[in-house]
Amino acid sequence: MAGGWAKDGAVQDQIDASVEDAVAMAKSNLPQGESAEFCELCDKPIPQARRDAVPGVQLCIQCQSMKEKKAVFTSSINRRGSKDSQLR
Repeated sequence: MAGGWAKDGAVQDQIDASVEDAVAMAKSNLPQGESAEFCELCDKPIPQARRDAVPGVQLCIQCQSMKEKKAVFTSSINRRGSKDSQLR
């Protein structure tokens, strides 16, 4: 149930759009091209199974795990809007 000028299902539309944006961003961050035989960070060999499973992989599993732990994931889009922004 939407109120005011919003149509029914507007909240779900916003959620769907946010999910679609996050999926598109994740896909754009996937490596592409030819996989490296050795890790860019530690020079250890990357197993053939990993190179086949992840096209364009450049890091071994351990280095990729460390990189992902250090990464900060943020969204640059605020679809909900704050009360302050609505009052201005």
